[in-house]
Amino acid sequence: MLRAFRDAFRIPDLRRKIVFTLLLLAVYRLGSTIPTPGVNTAALESATSGGLFGLISLISGGNLSQFSIFALGVLPYITASIVIQLMTTTVPALEKLSKEGEEGRKKINQFTRYAAVGLGAVQALFFSLFITSNPAYVAVGWDPGIFTTVVMVLTQVAGIAFTMWIGERITEVGVGNGISLIITAGIIANYPREIAATGQLLNTEQTSILRILIFAAVILITIAGIVYVYQGERRVPVTYARARGGTPTGGAARNMGGQATWLPIKVNQAGVIPVIFASAMLIIPNLIATATATRAPAVNAWIQSNLVFGQPFYLALEALLIFGFTYLYNSVQFDPKRISEQLREAGGFIPGVRPGVPTAEYLGSISGRLSLWGAVFLVVLTVFPQIVQRATGITTFQFSGTGLLIIVGVALETLKQLEAQLTVRRYDGFITKGRIRGRLNN
Repeated sequence: MLRAFRDAFRIPDLRRKIVFTLLLLAVYRLGSTIPTPGVNTAALESATSGGLFGLISLISGGNLSQFSIFALGVLPYITASIVIQLMTTTVPALEKLSKEGEEGRKKINQFTRYAAVGLGAVQALFFSLFITSNPAYVAVGWDPGIFTTVVMVLTQVAGIAFTMWIGERITEVGVGNGISLIITAGIIANYPREIAATGQLLNTEQTSILRILIFAAVILITIAGIVYVYQGERRVPVTYARARGGTPTGGAARNMGGQATWLPIKVNQAGVIPVIFASAMLIIPNLIATATATRAPAVNAWIQSNLVFGQPFYLALEALLIFGFTYLYNSVQFDPKRISEQLREAGGFIPGVRPGVPTAEYLGSISGRLSLWGAVFLVVLTVFPQIVQRATGITTFQFSGTGLLIIVGVALETLKQLEAQLTVRRYDGFITKGRIRGRLNN
């Protein structure tokens, strides 16, 4: 990894792309320090420490807890992308667009932007009403009324649009996926403050050096496990049959050699999406408890004691939801019937498996087994950090399996893009040198 970055900085074109990417990420982080007008950030920070609010704040780099102008960041874009992606497999018009190449992809991206702005406006309205409903969250001198709500919503919508523009510019001109890098930069930005807070625990003798070392070792082991599972895949062998074709002069037909390759199926096909969906579902009972605090105090008390972040019942329910959403998302994304039809149309087949329905059933069984292990991986990655934090008592550092999964995944994908661009430039240089030598020899 270090060698790839070193070689990239030696090439002027790649060096400019890396510097451009870092500058845009710096602009985003600068905007993350500017609070939204009318918000008391000090009082709001305590309300976004757990549940879905904590997860959103983690992904947005703490922007939600501060409710900066980039508080929602790329979350509406991610939500819109997931919705459009799911609709592409079910809506015939979108499915047709997805098969029209570059022009179809541009139209789908445009629909995604519009949907992101619309969803962002709804989410901004929800959070703005949440803030204005509690006068303690409103800054001094601001009236918690319609005007303040409108100002907050417009500020957030503008921030969402600008964040999407930064992400797209990084993807087009810089290095890596812009949206993913923005999320990663937001998560990493919290680490210096959390490390300092953990060190303060050691100075005040609230924890021991042994617990901190065990905590750090667990993090390193978790990262190694994420890398191992993230790159894990089942390679299904695929062979393309020999084709017979005539000679260019119309002579006798000749055999064209077949081609053997494989179909890769990742262990973790769904990424962190099931975790996000599960967290979103688990915040609903807390919203119900807040709304029925006076009318149903018994229900409110049960929810507050059992469906709280870190409680055993909460962890069990979260695990079940992650399993369900993993299978649901994989069943939509990976369609064995469609893949088997595409293989048959391209003249490909899996050795030992008949084309058509048997191939679809074979791929479906493989996808089902991998979905099981992928769901187990996500459950362990979500539950294990909570258990470790409760055991060590170190809660100042946000040890989130979801955050580590995002960081590791983005780092690996960015590294692959850098290595690919380095390979292309080396190949081009080899061809250029060969042409120059040929001209000199002639």
